[in-house]
Amino acid sequence: MAVPGKNGTKRIIKDEKIRAYEKSFIQQCKTYRNKCISSRFRLFVRVWHSSPRFDLDNSLKTLLDCLQSVNAITDDNLCFQIEAEKHIDKYHPRIEFAILEVNEQKNIFQ
Repeated sequence: MAVPGKNGTKRIIKDEKIRAYEKSFIQQCKTYRNKCISSRFRLFVRVWHSSPRFDLDNSLKTLLDCLQSVNAITDDNLCFQIEAEKHIDKYHPRIEFAILEVNEQKNIFQ
């Protein structure tokens, strides 16, 4: 939710639904927990919203924040590509995702 900030700017605050989702994510995320991915990565995401009025980009930011909170990734600025799909499921909203690390070889012959 956007609220007024200092000097006419806006800041984003999380509502109770987002906070509840984050708690649920922490409990459910087992595959990537404590992976501490510290290299560039690609994120593949399918989001099922309960209504078409929800924005896909907000879901992506929340997901990246949650991945940091469970130490799956060390920093969301390491994400250099996102492939995302938005779907509607009124009764079972959810997010499915996968992370692909990109191990870039360094040129040692320079």
